[in-house]
Amino acid sequence: MAMQDNLNRFGLVALATDLTIEGDAARLMPQGTRLHVTRIAFDNPTTEANLRATGPRIADAMDLLVPGIPLSGIGFGCTSAAAVLGDAVAEAARGRAPVSSPAEAALRGMRALRVGRVSLMTPYLAATTELVADWLTRHGIAVLRRASMGHADDRDMARLSPAEVTEMAIAADHPDAQALFLSCTALPALGLIDDLERRLGKPVISANQALFWAMLDRVRIPAAGPGALFRARTW
Repeated sequence: MAMQDNLNRFGLVALATDLTIEGDAARLMPQGTRLHVTRIAFDNPTTEANLRATGPRIADAMDLLVPGIPLSGIGFGCTSAAAVLGDAVAEAARGRAPVSSPAEAALRGMRALRVGRVSLMTPYLAATTELVADWLTRHGIAVLRRASMGHADDRDMARLSPAEVTEMAIAADHPDAQALFLSCTALPALGLIDDLERRLGKPVISANQALFWAMLDRVRIPAAGPGALFRARTW
């Protein structure tokens, strides 16, 4: 007879080219949880067409997440693809477990923090930034500034220096924004959040911070992490 381990197991579908998300997950997932990761093919550059092409790959990838083992939640690791694909991301799980994407998770976090006006900073091309900004706008968030770093390949985004990310984040802030959202799961932003919040005087939400916070928040598992978001709860 198999022994029960009492772990809360989660799945993650990451892009094949993402260099950042698993390291951030290791920092954020608390004791008593276990994360199981699979990857899907992704073709750079991060254009709308390439992002949309991830859609048909997601369901099969989710099926590979420890088949036959209950999962407490599943994360999809691409903010811009989630904005393009919408409800299709959650539908790909076929009811197996609650699904969180960075776009949906950021929205959940903004609502938990009672934020309705944000600045958006991304490492993407400008056209890809617009996809994320437009998704937030459709869901009731006013995006007061849309700042792009102009990179086409998520492997380049992952290797940006802390100084580059910090400089762009500060420049992207708008004085009337209630929070700053740093989009992209490849962006190495997690370790910068506390410093940015001190400098800007407002919540700073990153894609990976939001994703793992939301996966845990949905099933009421407390966890520690950087920023105002990890002090927020929806329960």
